[in-house]
Amino acid sequence: MTQRPEGLSAYIAVTAAYWAFMLTDGALRMLVLLHFHSLGFSPVQLAYLFVLYEVAGIVTNLTAGWIAARFGLTSTLYAGLGLQVLALLAMTQLDPNWTIAASVTFVMMVQGVSGVAKDLAKMSSKSSVKLLAPTEEGGLFRWVAVLTGSKNAVKGLGFLLGAVMLATSGFMMAILVMAAVLALILIGVILFMPAGLPLGRKGAKFSEVFSKSANVNWLSAARVFLFGARDVWFVVGIPIYFYAVLSDGTQEGNRAAFFMIGSFMAVWVILYGAVQASAPKILRASERSEADLIHSARSWAAALFCVPAALTIVVLFSSGPETWLTVTLVLGLLLFGAVFAVNSSLHSYLILAFTKSERVTMDVGFYYMANATGRLVGTVLSGLTYQTGGLSLVLGTAAAMVALAALASGKLTDQTADAYS
Repeated sequence: MTQRPEGLSAYIAVTAAYWAFMLTDGALRMLVLLHFHSLGFSPVQLAYLFVLYEVAGIVTNLTAGWIAARFGLTSTLYAGLGLQVLALLAMTQLDPNWTIAASVTFVMMVQGVSGVAKDLAKMSSKSSVKLLAPTEEGGLFRWVAVLTGSKNAVKGLGFLLGAVMLATSGFMMAILVMAAVLALILIGVILFMPAGLPLGRKGAKFSEVFSKSANVNWLSAARVFLFGARDVWFVVGIPIYFYAVLSDGTQEGNRAAFFMIGSFMAVWVILYGAVQASAPKILRASERSEADLIHSARSWAAALFCVPAALTIVVLFSSGPETWLTVTLVLGLLLFGAVFAVNSSLHSYLILAFTKSERVTMDVGFYYMANATGRLVGTVLSGLTYQTGGLSLVLGTAAAMVALAALASGKLTDQTADAYS
């Protein structure tokens, strides 16, 4: 199969729009986390700020697949970008004189809108790869790896951008600048989006959202635990731990801590994205059968388990937040990011390999509903485990969740042709 020029143009346009969205998504998350931590919010309260974001992702992914099948992928992509602009503008209405309860409620609601926006954009972008990618010589895996890897690298830059803008421009100015830039990009995408994406079909039924494929369902279960394992330390635990270690309580010290935490999170996500983009080469995908790649999902999850398990032991036997422990955590979590990236990229390929073209938005939506469920569980546990058991409980919970992901991955079979009943 030779890729049509209009298909490549559509893929480039979708990828560029997704990059712009994820830059603001990463920046907004870091702005909210660090800004409200500096205002005295507890780890559990910080976790609450992101709960509705993840709940919205679950609901959105269940419905977005049907909406895209019914009205077309471009409609859901535009809706995602537009809602993110509205969410950013709404965040500027936050009043510093509000009580903590009012502030948490307001930010949760705005983050919920942002969560809807993110998953509309994600489902649209990932589904488009199945429809636009060439099929020869591992073309599908290469294209999905490039989209996913580059997206995460851009989101990593967003983490750094959010931390830097908070330290230099302040919360409100940073939000306004991001809203203006994303609005301009949305206008450009609408004006110049080429042909190549389907317009939808009127006969699409909502009941089709729920997959009958055993492979899709087991892969979705593995995705719940995989992303829960990441977010249980990523959302609250590690950033707040590093803030406690790096900040001296002064205004300058706080700014320096913001920058260092933002830099670490950015490097982590950029490394994650780079490894994701390279996953086809790491896995030698062009030389291996689909069945072989399916069977490798469990072994890669088992390899990932070793990292948080080892870090949990290190933290348990340490005497406190010493320099060597911080360095060990940074290096260990970077290693976690690299192995996690291969797992994530392999999953992203497998969901597209398992689904059929006529129901790609349905299966991708269901799969990313599971992804959002994992993030929700991880987000809630991130605040709870850090507040109740500290860093060792955070990392131990991550290890347990990766083990469950490995067990679910072991249920995948290479009988893809017979997976639908």
